[in-house]
Amino acid sequence: MNFQTIIEEAKAQTQKAYAPYSNFKVGCAVLLENGVIIGGNNQENAAYPSGLCAERVAVFYAKSQYPDTAVSAIAIAAFQDGNFTAKPINPCGACLQTLLETEKRQETPVKLILFGQDNTHIINSIRECLPIHFNFQ
Repeated sequence: MNFQTIIEEAKAQTQKAYAPYSNFKVGCAVLLENGVIIGGNNQENAAYPSGLCAERVAVFYAKSQYPDTAVSAIAIAAFQDGNFTAKPINPCGACLQTLLETEKRQETPVKLILFGQDNTHIINSIRECLPIHFNFQ
C-alpha cells in the first residue's frame, strides 16, 4: 500500500497545530480500514502538561466517530523552524501506550509511518515500539 496520502495529511496537520510554547508542530493522520483519514495535531496549553499530542488527538477522535472501525495505519510528521524535521520523530511513551491499546483492542496490527525529510520509517506494529508496556487485561 502507498502511504503517501496519509503522510501528506500528517504534514498538512502540522500547520494546524497550536504550539506557541515549544514551536514544535506535530501532525498525525490515522487511516481507518474503511479508507477514512482522520487528522490531528498537537495542542499545547500554558498549564503544562494539560495539552495533548497529535497522535492522541487523532486516535481519540477517530474512535469517537468510528468506534467499530479498525485503525490500519498512522502517519506522523513534525515541523520546526520553517521546515519538516530531517529525521522522523517517534511518539512519546503515553502516545505509544494509547496506540498499542488501540492495536490490542482491535486485534490487528497498526502500521506506523514516521516521516522525515531525509527518510521515512515504516513499522509494522505498534508492539515493536513498546515491547514493555502496561498490560492490565
